[in-house]
Amino acid sequence: MERAESIEYGASLLTDHDIYLFKEGRLHKLYDKLGAHHMTTSGRSGTCFAVWAPNAERASVVGDFNGWTPGAHPLRVRADESGIWEGFVPGIDQGTIYKYHIASRHNNYKVDKADPLSFYCEAPPKTASVVWDLSYEWEDNEWMENRHLSNAPDSPFVIYEVHLGSWKRVEEEGGRSFTYREMAPCLTDYLTEMGFTHVEFLPVMEHPFYGSWGYQVVGYFAPTSRYGTPQDFMYLIDYLHQNGIGVILDWVPSHFPMDEHGIVYFDGTYLYEHADPKKGVHPEWDTCIFNYGRNEVRAFLVSSGLFWLDKYHIDGLRVDAVASMLYLNYAREYGEWVPNEYGGEENLEAIAFLKQFNEAAYEAYPGIQTIAEESTAWPMISQPTYVGGLGFGMKWNMGWMHDTLDYFSKDPIYRKYHHNELTFSIMYAFSENFLLPLSHDEVVHGKGALIGKMQGDKWQRSANLRLLFGYMYGHPGKKLLFMGGEFGQWREWNHDESLEWNVLQYASHKGIQRWVRDLNFLYRSEPALYELDFVSDGFEWIDLHNWEKSIITFIRKGKETDDIILCVYNFTPVPAHNYRVGVPRSGLWREVLNSDAKIYGGRGEGNLGGVRAASTPAHGRCHSISLILPPLGVLFLKSELGTRPE
Repeated sequence: MERAESIEYGASLLTDHDIYLFKEGRLHKLYDKLGAHHMTTSGRSGTCFAVWAPNAERASVVGDFNGWTPGAHPLRVRADESGIWEGFVPGIDQGTIYKYHIASRHNNYKVDKADPLSFYCEAPPKTASVVWDLSYEWEDNEWMENRHLSNAPDSPFVIYEVHLGSWKRVEEEGGRSFTYREMAPCLTDYLTEMGFTHVEFLPVMEHPFYGSWGYQVVGYFAPTSRYGTPQDFMYLIDYLHQNGIGVILDWVPSHFPMDEHGIVYFDGTYLYEHADPKKGVHPEWDTCIFNYGRNEVRAFLVSSGLFWLDKYHIDGLRVDAVASMLYLNYAREYGEWVPNEYGGEENLEAIAFLKQFNEAAYEAYPGIQTIAEESTAWPMISQPTYVGGLGFGMKWNMGWMHDTLDYFSKDPIYRKYHHNELTFSIMYAFSENFLLPLSHDEVVHGKGALIGKMQGDKWQRSANLRLLFGYMYGHPGKKLLFMGGEFGQWREWNHDESLEWNVLQYASHKGIQRWVRDLNFLYRSEPALYELDFVSDGFEWIDLHNWEKSIITFIRKGKETDDIILCVYNFTPVPAHNYRVGVPRSGLWREVLNSDAKIYGGRGEGNLGGVRAASTPAHGRCHSISLILPPLGVLFLKSELGTRPE
């Protein structure tokens, strides 16, 4: 077909310097240059298209506007050997759906591809891209100017992890998901009432398979259209920010699905992925692995991460499956992987990419946080790149999560034989900037609900869950809790249904929710519980050796000498009376929280609001207090005026 008269060339957004940076892998705002950008040139309104397809013989834009006819609106390849095809199509306005028709130089391969840098996509199961402008009048200036304080390492971080499609649903309308705009006031009010500081959304980037929960991404620059437009998602973030809630997004640069309209085999070659399946296919998820050694791919991925920080005012990115990126032999048996140039298992290209991403993110947006989901003992994940680290701000503490849940799954009779599962985490607690996760991964694939992992009868399960949360909030590290866990949802999470909100009619579940709320507000109000999360100065054992009775005691400390919180845990259903605990100062120790209080569903055993320290030595200290320890309970006590700490 002959070239359509309506297409124009020369309206490129790319400069020679942009092309240089792109080839070097350092064009970090690729989204401003490639993709579809509505504009006016030479007095004509239309859209400038640009796509990277270096092995295409022909490339054209197709859509309803030309009957999806390949070649009707051909693009022209640039002469600079960048492999970028571009052209300006007059009359193409916002809302126009389109794809790129790619005819490869290889194997007579022809395919219609969604735009890898599209800002908006058709609602699945449709797969076309949509021309869209991202203009929005933000009203979160106060938050943006001060968020570096809320996101600082010495600030409280208690994150509520949410899957947008299943948090709440509109049951009277067939159980449909909330839209972004419907979610805004509802979710914000709940987070505010419950005292969470941040919300983390499972991936919102466009994904064809809803059952992947967003972890198999095709639209690395587009929020899913299942819940509304890009501006609707901006409204949700804006609303949260105006109410003092930080927003973290899950981001997935570790793999991508094989859906034909996506970036897989994009121009008839393995463009974004490796050709060798030993390097390019993920054996667990049957997805493709990015070729981090290709400069243009790194530019694409870094640009995707920065895009959400830039255009959507996101406060942090949690990077999924980092371990699968770091190891060439991840989930592979001997002979199924290719060693690096030195014969090792480390993916040197992925390591370089992660460092580049973190450096770029913190340089451009110093008030944000990047968080690694990394499950191995790889060193210095959350240390700066200039000292040899990967440059993340925080790392999920998967070891703490596994050990703790394993411990709580044990009958209390046998817990004394597993005491080290509670105490071992402190041995490495300050080797990274750790975040303690009780995430969605622990309540799926037959693992059951969080409360279902607890031992005992119904009362003991609720008490154990309150104890688990109390242990989590006392332990050094920032906190993350997946939706539903905060009120003891009984059933395993189902992405096709709303959370089990109806259980809140029962006192035990309402009590768990009230406990989490009060934990959040205590945590946020007491610097001793958050200021020194990442340094050993903020933690001190009182007694870790009472394995026979499954009791541990420690103190948390803030930057100021007077900021001290005593944490006491009884992991058995047997209350302990006149239990003596050594303390670092005299005076009143006020009982600020007790998980056995009746308002939480407990039995009401406690210490009448507080106890005074006596000059009775215990645990190597000159002063001590005598406590009633409730069954399966935790006490938080705060030191009031007394002598200076020992």
